[in-house]
Amino acid sequence: MFYGGMMGYYYDPTLIFVIIGALLSLVASARVNSTYNKYSKVRSMSGMTGAEAAKRLLNSQGIYDVQVRPVSGQLTDHYDPRSKTVNLSDSVYDSTSVAAIGVAAHECGHAMQDNTGYVPLKLRGAIVPVANIGSQAAFPIILLGFFIGGVGSPLVNIGLILFSVAVLFQLVTLPVEFNASSRAIHLLGEVGILGSEELGHTRKVLGAAALTYVAALAATVLQLARLVFLFGGRRQDD
Repeated sequence: MFYGGMMGYYYDPTLIFVIIGALLSLVASARVNSTYNKYSKVRSMSGMTGAEAAKRLLNSQGIYDVQVRPVSGQLTDHYDPRSKTVNLSDSVYDSTSVAAIGVAAHECGHAMQDNTGYVPLKLRGAIVPVANIGSQAAFPIILLGFFIGGVGSPLVNIGLILFSVAVLFQLVTLPVEFNASSRAIHLLGEVGILGSEELGHTRKVLGAAALTYVAALAATVLQLARLVFLFGGRRQDD
């Protein structure tokens, strides 16, 4: 951005926020991939596949209206509350590893949240449409406001508010994901799908996955801080 002074006219010191956010995301992604790959080689003693474990966990909670389906991709696992489906990736659906069972159980945790009306999950679902619009529209609105009215213009402030919704979404995501993993670990032991040592392995897999959400929140907060520093000051004509 257009910065003057001794550091150079086009130097943007806030780029450090972007770099830090990117590094955090890369480290978290590498950690979850390496941890998953490590424990995807450890076969569960029960011999159950991710799909079989998911169905058993759901049934143990009296949930019979949620289907377990395979989806293509690597670690593309997710629960869809609209279609009531637990969608498991190729490396999870048919795998008997403790890593695969842990990931499948985590997605079942979301289905259980939906079944019990878990408030943070409902809140995240309500925020999703606004967060999607905000993350896409924020930058154009901020730039338009800057060129029309300069730093601190009303349009810039609207853009910053819209981007803040994306930060709120990431913040609400944390308890949703942590709770799903907690439910997964507890039930895998209670139902008897994994032994105590296997649960330790699965806990490491889900813990590494949780770091990706923490990194995503940190990166989004840093991006918001950068936008505030660049565009959120007082108007130049004040």
